[in-house]
Amino acid sequence: MAAGESFEPEGESFVISVAARLSGMHAQTLRTYDRLGLVSPARTPGGGRRYSVRDVELLREVQRLSQEEGVNLAGIKRIIELTNQVEALQHRVAELLDEQEQSRRAPRRDLVPVPRSTAVVVWQPNRPISRRGDRG
Repeated sequence: MAAGESFEPEGESFVISVAARLSGMHAQTLRTYDRLGLVSPARTPGGGRRYSVRDVELLREVQRLSQEEGVNLAGIKRIIELTNQVEALQHRVAELLDEQEQSRRAPRRDLVPVPRSTAVVVWQPNRPISRRGDRG
């Protein structure tokens, strides 16, 4: 879930103490990561944090990057941002490929083939006429 999303009981979620235990961290660490924007859990109407399975996986990755790779928290935040950006771009590419495939199956009706020997003139209305060189 993205930052600022409200809690919806549809998916599996965990209170902070359970998420802390599952990720191998202290609850205060999770609160700090939330403040820093590293992992932003959903919120209940009362403001309680609810961590999704994806959030717990992200917490584990933050811990791995910090402890095993020696990446500082600013670097981890940037890695998370770039990873999210790559995922969004991959999703968009998949959408565009689907659109392209659909257009191959059903040709567009708003495009008309024009023979190569045909001249095409582009008209632009209200274009000022240059008076340079006129003595008039």
